[in-house]
Amino acid sequence: MVITRFAPSPTGDLHIGSARTALFCWLWAKNQGGKFILRIEDTDRERSTDAAVKVILEGLAWLGLDWDEGPIYQTQRFDRYHHVAKQLLEQGHAYKCYCTKERLETLREQQLAAKEKPRYDGYCLRFPHPPHADMPYVLRFKTPQTGSITFHDLVKGKIEIQNTELDDLILVRSDKTPTYNFTVVVDDWDMGITHVLRGDDHINNTPRQIHILQALGAKIPAYGHMPMLLGPDGKKLSKRTGAASVLEYQNQGILPQALLNYLVRLGWSHGDTEIFTIEEMIKLFDVHAINSAASAINPEKLAWLNQHYLKTLPAGEVAKAFAWHLEKLGVDPSKGPSLEDVVVAQRERCKTLVEMAEKSQFLFQEEVTIDGDLVKKHFSQEVFPVLSSIIQQLKIIPEWKAEEINQAIKSVVESHGIKLGLIAQPIRIAATGSTVSPSIDTTLYLLGRERTLQRLEDALSLQTEFFEEG
Repeated sequence: MVITRFAPSPTGDLHIGSARTALFCWLWAKNQGGKFILRIEDTDRERSTDAAVKVILEGLAWLGLDWDEGPIYQTQRFDRYHHVAKQLLEQGHAYKCYCTKERLETLREQQLAAKEKPRYDGYCLRFPHPPHADMPYVLRFKTPQTGSITFHDLVKGKIEIQNTELDDLILVRSDKTPTYNFTVVVDDWDMGITHVLRGDDHINNTPRQIHILQALGAKIPAYGHMPMLLGPDGKKLSKRTGAASVLEYQNQGILPQALLNYLVRLGWSHGDTEIFTIEEMIKLFDVHAINSAASAINPEKLAWLNQHYLKTLPAGEVAKAFAWHLEKLGVDPSKGPSLEDVVVAQRERCKTLVEMAEKSQFLFQEEVTIDGDLVKKHFSQEVFPVLSSIIQQLKIIPEWKAEEINQAIKSVVESHGIKLGLIAQPIRIAATGSTVSPSIDTTLYLLGRERTLQRLEDALSLQTEFFEEG
């Protein structure tokens, strides 16, 4: 069975690069009918926070990347790490190192001065007896000093690293806390991880981890190291250029379906296809087709995808996310028309849910404020008698439907012998407080009979306020 894992460190937000890693791991497990495990690598107690864990869980949940097992916290597995460390020590794969911080700093300075790669020199392996019994020590892994580690990377192909390039890494610190490379190995072994997909900044860790797995007699997973994402300018991704938290994309009005589709195309493709449903992603995703070239983020592409999903997803599905954004604006979604109807009316006109919520606030408010400059620009003395007739006509239509509203307005316009353009913007301004909205009949239908009539009647008072003689 294929078993993948997503193993973030809870030291900050769930960024877009990490979300792509989670997505690829999730897709491969789903594609293969396997298992996707969520592991929280929280051994860095100084930087790990409960708030960051919460953000990671919320981000994955928002994206719909459900895990089959977990979350598993490394801090709850210390006994297991110490047990394995003891096993490696007893089997001769690890040794105690009593070197002081001062000795290691001096060694590093000497190596740098000699233009050598800084690395531990194995002093305590050659001279294993401590100066005295209670002296603190770290536990180091005894790395083979001949030969090499070769593995076939699922993304980058054959990778070979000479063992002489590696030093004896620390497995357990002097305060008894295990290190990253050690805990990862034990976890991957215990959890039966078959495929490790992660960023290529971890390539240098892989030979070290393979060595420990071999010492434990464990099966080696397949490794795939994906290029890091780049900013729109082709340079390293930063917060300024888009390394935003996944939940920040939610705040910006992006649909999770759009972000997933966007992420899957950052380093993976299936022909020239740009748009994939979740089901299609699962069916078509192939871990061997991940691109070895770096991908740059493209905000315009994400905006285009988001508008596509606003237009094509079932209105009820979009409405749930839309309600969340209305509430963020302090709007009660229950104090207005059907959210599905609003989505249908606005989705051709909006690129984000934030834009949709902002443009739809007038539908949920008791009243709107009309700017005087709009009145002066779009109203005139001859508007008011027409507006009064429209109010009377709207009061008597049998059903409040867009078609009947449209017909009522047209009949008044014809009876007054004017063009629709004379009255259309004044009606829109009176109803919405702005010059932009869906069609007049749709806008008034969504607003409802009571609010429409009240706002149009309120607009009649503008005549005395702005156009009274003298």
